[in-house]
Amino acid sequence: MQKGQAEEFYRVMYRIRRFEQETFEFYKKGLMPGLAHLYLGQEAVAAGVCASLDKRDFIGSTHRGHGHLIARGANLDRMMAELLGKATGYSKGKGGSMHIMAIDKGILGANGIVGGELPIAVGAAYASKYKGTGEVTAAFFGDGATNEGTFHESVNLAAAWDLPIIFVIENNLYGISVDIRRVVKEQKLSLRAVGYGIEGITIDGNDVHLVYETAKKAVDKARNGGGPTLIECLTYRSQGHHVGDPGEYRPAEEVEEWKKRDPLLRLEHEGLLSDEEIDAIKREVDSEIANACRFAQDSPYADVSEAYTDVFVN
Repeated sequence: MQKGQAEEFYRVMYRIRRFEQETFEFYKKGLMPGLAHLYLGQEAVAAGVCASLDKRDFIGSTHRGHGHLIARGANLDRMMAELLGKATGYSKGKGGSMHIMAIDKGILGANGIVGGELPIAVGAAYASKYKGTGEVTAAFFGDGATNEGTFHESVNLAAAWDLPIIFVIENNLYGISVDIRRVVKEQKLSLRAVGYGIEGITIDGNDVHLVYETAKKAVDKARNGGGPTLIECLTYRSQGHHVGDPGEYRPAEEVEEWKKRDPLLRLEHEGLLSDEEIDAIKREVDSEIANACRFAQDSPYADVSEAYTDVFVN
């Protein structure tokens, strides 16, 4: 990994971490309506995959989608405002955390339905192939979504038509409180690709360099007509399923073991960045996040007259 690349990966991952930490603080203070599903601990997946994409490409996101938007370069002010339900948010405060989107960054929207983003992402990939415009779509989803019908229907269709899409399983081992290892016979989820005649690979999802290299190969293959790839990224969320979940169903020793594999710590320990350089990145990002928090808090709520705006097609 080159030094410049390491700096950018660290900046993106730390930006995601600080955004999520402040989101949690807003929730605890009662300033955020609804819930949020934090991306803490999974930062390397979003950072690595999104770095492999072009600006023209598309993303299908999940209920745990903040990290994808941030790694894609979404505006932090508008993101935080959306979480607080403010009029200056990406969807004027109407989407909130689970339905946040950034069309200007190719993000087709987070989705509160498990696996709900998969058919949308496949639709985007089909449109790209039909029009011959060269975009690739990255579809993110969790381990639990691989047991949904939409997963199998979407992968089958994409494989049959050689669509320009990569399917990224963010396997953090738990779908809410359900341990994926207890509800599947074959725990290596990437092997499901075999049944659809496409390439499947399982990697360490906390190694940002490995995530990037794997995703880059899959994206290049898809863009050149080689069809889909199923990438299983093994990772772990450091918090509960959502901000109100203490996560007591997870063994304490398992949580501690995964903390040792923290993606930011791993990048720090590689030695490419000095302590001074890391501190400089942290100061820069801390300032960005503080500004986003102020912007969101100072922004107005939408007027009641906006209730039906952007809801129905004219």
